[in-house]
Amino acid sequence: MTHPLGNPPSKIIAVHLNYPSRAKERGRLPSQPSYFLKPPSSLAGTNEAIVRPAGCELLGFEGEIALVIGSRARHVAPEDGWSYVRWVTAANDAGVYDLRYADRGSNLRSKGADGFTPLGPRLLDARQVDPAGLRLRTWVNGELVQDDTTDALLFPFGQLVADLSRLVTLEPGDVILTGTPAGASVVRPGDLVEVEVTVGELSTGRLRSPIAEGGALAPYGAMPKADPAEREAAYGTAYQPEPLLDPRLADGLRSVAVATLSAQLRSRGLPHMSIDGVRPIGARSLVGVAHTLRYLPLREDLFKRYGTGMNAQKRSIEELRPGHVLVMDARRDPTAGTLGDILALRALQHGAAGVVTDGAVRDSAAIADLGLPVYAAGAHPSVLGRRHVPWDTGMPIACGGALVQPGDLIVGDADGAVVVPPDLADELIADCREQERQEHFITEQVQAGESIDGLYPLGPAWRDAYENWCKGETQ
Repeated sequence: MTHPLGNPPSKIIAVHLNYPSRAKERGRLPSQPSYFLKPPSSLAGTNEAIVRPAGCELLGFEGEIALVIGSRARHVAPEDGWSYVRWVTAANDAGVYDLRYADRGSNLRSKGADGFTPLGPRLLDARQVDPAGLRLRTWVNGELVQDDTTDALLFPFGQLVADLSRLVTLEPGDVILTGTPAGASVVRPGDLVEVEVTVGELSTGRLRSPIAEGGALAPYGAMPKADPAEREAAYGTAYQPEPLLDPRLADGLRSVAVATLSAQLRSRGLPHMSIDGVRPIGARSLVGVAHTLRYLPLREDLFKRYGTGMNAQKRSIEELRPGHVLVMDARRDPTAGTLGDILALRALQHGAAGVVTDGAVRDSAAIADLGLPVYAAGAHPSVLGRRHVPWDTGMPIACGGALVQPGDLIVGDADGAVVVPPDLADELIADCREQERQEHFITEQVQAGESIDGLYPLGPAWRDAYENWCKGETQ
């Protein structure tokens, strides 16, 4: 292929994960971008065949947006990164998963074969496009299989340029492949892959890559092999983790009152397990596994670094799995929002069991209508940048005076929310049910006019009557 600037690039750099949809497929969310190199000899143009070596079955396509560097970039700041990009075009980051085992991490043989990086067919002037306003689409045999936009990338394009330039000098003509969205999969000889990048009325046109069968590899190196794990990765099968919380435990915790749980925890020498000061906004029944987010006090000089882009708050939302409760440490400061309706909706889409914050939420009416259990210290119209810097996720935090570790169980109802150590859950459920059974009996006696003296809590004088009552309940 003739390179867009007339000469081959000194390097092609590819990003592993950058689209939230792809990260969800893979079941992991990177905190920083990671990269691999593809040789310039892998470049191809539109209508040039991608050749699958004989013996390989897992030729994968990945529609991507390619950035072509226009001027030498070294030690570039993130806010200036985009200015070093001259052209934008469509790309297909092809590879054979059958050889991935041979160069695990570098991807040289699996991704670096001749013709495995088609680009084109037209270049868009980077100065005329919004890097957050691009649309990427991929078709296989005319069927749309990938469709995503760049408005919510994990790592915006300017950040990629800046990050790479800290250690690697980017030369004019160098190509950065910026990641693929969900939907990448496997193609076979005879298939046709098409990739297009658009912004408004501007288009790269469709990059067309017919798939062809190649000859056998010479036997004096790693030979193709595929196993179930590679097939799953190649076909893009979404990661299906085991449930975070045993449904039996979830049902058991949901069946007892938070007040009863609090009493039973206190009886075990754990009096500080309630998340104080939070109340439900909308849905009240909350049971799930803690995933944590910590805010620190606002420091204006650090907010630009930690508070913008795909910051810890947004990452924590994208890290959620079905059954997670996002627990936020906002230092009990209710004078700024720590969650709004859009992020609450995203948490709901991830299957989150709820959100707990000892700060405030914004858009409280809209959040209440979502049906996602959210517990907060109040509502406030301001954004988090008024008081907080979103700092990090997945560590022990303090929320409403309670220490919460990732993996703790969180249970909430109309009275509030408590933290339940996972190893105590079974015995707590059993003892809570017994306590509530006794309280049901006591309530019936008080309704009948009995004095609470010796009755509440249940004393020896009432024990026989209670046991006979229990027998009647089970008949």
